[in-house]
Amino acid sequence: MPPEEAAGIRVNLDKVLAERGITLTELAQRVGVTVVNLSVLKNGRARAIRFSTLAALCRELDCKPGDLLDYEEEE
Repeated sequence: MPPEEAAGIRVNLDKVLAERGITLTELAQRVGVTVVNLSVLKNGRARAIRFSTLAALCRELDCKPGDLLDYEEEE
């Protein structure tokens, strides 16, 4: 089981990007993070995220952290 599934955290970055009509490349430029790092986050492979990065994502996507991250209890 991948670590992100074990933790129960789900990343909804792809959904928010689609709703805003913004590409991953455009968001990476706006936030100052590499496309590779955002891709790792988007695909649920990130093990951590800095609060400063989360804040920058929320600022650029006009959303709240809860729009980007979900928690589901393990069964």
